[in-house]
Parts: sequence; C-alpha cells; structure tokens
Amino acid sequence: MRSDIIQIDNQGSGFEDAVNETRKAAEYSDIDAKQSVQLQLITEEMLSLARSVTGEMQASFWLEGENGKFVMHMSTKTVMDREKRYLLISSATSRKNEAAKGFLGKLRDKFEEAMASDAEREYSDLPAELRADLSGPLADPEWDGYERSVLRRIADDVKISIKGGLVEMTVTRNFCA
Repeated sequence: MRSDIIQIDNQGSGFEDAVNETRKAAEYSDIDAKQSVQLQLITEEMLSLARSVTGEMQASFWLEGENGKFVMHMSTKTVMDREKRYLLISSATSRKNEAAKGFLGKLRDKFEEAMASDAEREYSDLPAELRADLSGPLADPEWDGYERSVLRRIADDVKISIKGGLVEMTVTRNFCA
C-alpha cells in the first residue's frame, strides 16, 4: 500500500494531513493502537526535524506499508550550508549521506561538502569572548535535537540523502520483526 503524496509547507499546511494519512495506513494494516501511535510520532518528528534543520519547507511526504513494515518518505529542497548538512547527516542511523554511493557519488559528495558555505549567525547578546567559542550545531539555541533523538529511539532505520540542495529522508519501522 502506498499513500497519497502530501505537500507540506512552512505554514503547517499538510502537516496534519500527513499525520492523518499515517493514521489511515496504520488502520489499514491492522497494527495495534500503540504501534499506530508510534508510527504517527515518527511522522511528526520526521517532518519537525526537517523543518527545524532546513528552516524553510516545501516538502513532499508519502508512506508505504506492507505486512507491518512501514517506510516514510520526505523530500524537500533547501539552500545547503555546512551546518544543515552536518545536522541532517548526523540524524541518519549510519551517519552517512546515502546519495554518496559509488566512486562518482562519493566524489560529488566530497565536492558538495567542501563547497558548502558556513552558516551566518549573529550572537549579539553574548560577550565577545564567548561568541568566539561558539560555532557549529551546539551553538544554535533554536534546535535541541529532540526530533533526532525520538527518531533514533523509535525508528528502525533513518536514511538521509543529500544531493545538491535536495534532501530526501527515509524512515523505516518494522512492527513484525
């Protein structure tokens, strides 16, 4: 069974539709109530993670389910910088870019990684000596990694594929294993 493709944007349009579609897929597959809630939570955290990290969102979401195994897909475009790239790839189970397969894929990935710009930040509230020490994802008070930790605990596998500015996230949960 494959769901409809749902478009999601910054204003939250489509977010609730994605959760409802996940609920319908759970009912259709006959999994129990606890598993259905877990599946809905995975969908919510997956979409929240993408929105938190990329900032903007014009995403497509769909899921596939068969015999208790569910695969949730989300794809979006973003202006990629080093920090976004790091945060996204560190969310993957393997901590690798799934698009970097084969020699040319790995070469392209290294080139894109080298060409990614640094994120611009403003730390005007902090003293200069503290601002110099802050950099990278830990310096961002807006994102605490909650979505990533929930996904890692509940999902069986999280894959992130980055090719240019296109980000594809695939989350798998198998209730039969």
